[in-house]
Amino acid sequence: MIGPLARSAEDLALALDIIAGPDPIEAAGWRLELAPPRGTALADYRIAVMLDDPNCEVDREVRDILQRLVDFVADQGAQVSDRARPNVDTAELHAVYIKLLRAATSRRLTQELFERDTETARGLDPADQSYFARMIRANTLSHRSWLAANEERHKLRLKWAEFFRDYDLLLCPVAAGAAYPHDHDHEGERWKRMIQINGKPAPTINDLFWAGLPGLVYLPATVVPAGLTAKGLPVGVQIVGPQYGDRTCIAFAGLLERAYRGFVAPPDFA
Repeated sequence: MIGPLARSAEDLALALDIIAGPDPIEAAGWRLELAPPRGTALADYRIAVMLDDPNCEVDREVRDILQRLVDFVADQGAQVSDRARPNVDTAELHAVYIKLLRAATSRRLTQELFERDTETARGLDPADQSYFARMIRANTLSHRSWLAANEERHKLRLKWAEFFRDYDLLLCPVAAGAAYPHDHDHEGERWKRMIQINGKPAPTINDLFWAGLPGLVYLPATVVPAGLTAKGLPVGVQIVGPQYGDRTCIAFAGLLERAYRGFVAPPDFA
């Protein structure tokens, strides 16, 4: 889940042309050929829409902003479905994502912390599926278990590929809510921190769900402005495409940028 930040889709496309492709050692045997965009106008696209999920409830204000954008896209002639979904259990997808994510980031642990987490993992109740438990298990994941999780990832990739035969793009939230104040000193560990979503406390760590939805299975995603909350905080829409459909995501972002909303510098921003 890495990528450039830019003020326009045109700049993103330029950055993609510069950074995409194999490293020199790999370039000896293969090259990257990304497909052109699937359409040149909003009306050319078949769009699936997913604005909420039981695994990460989205704040009503954010959903309303995204729904207005979706309605605009439909009014422009795009084929839009708010019921289309890949044949994927999103709870399973998120569990695999957290497992592989935390396994990947465990490399930063010192040997002392790794041994501590290993001991903690041994004492966990197998029924404990809290984020803390999942994180600790993944921090100390065996290679055999990693291979099993990676195989689950590849099965999910096939299901997404099948979905994108019928739909060009999926529109979904970037996060559960708009930006919230930093609270590192007040709440300690990130997985303990809470924010308000629809008037109820929700873990900030839930936001990993919307990043992991495409990130786990190698799907490109482009985020563009969708509107502002009542407090003036920006809300974006995540444009997810099929694997290697980067140019389609960016092209659609450009269409929205020109027809709906583009980058607007906040007050006093140079």
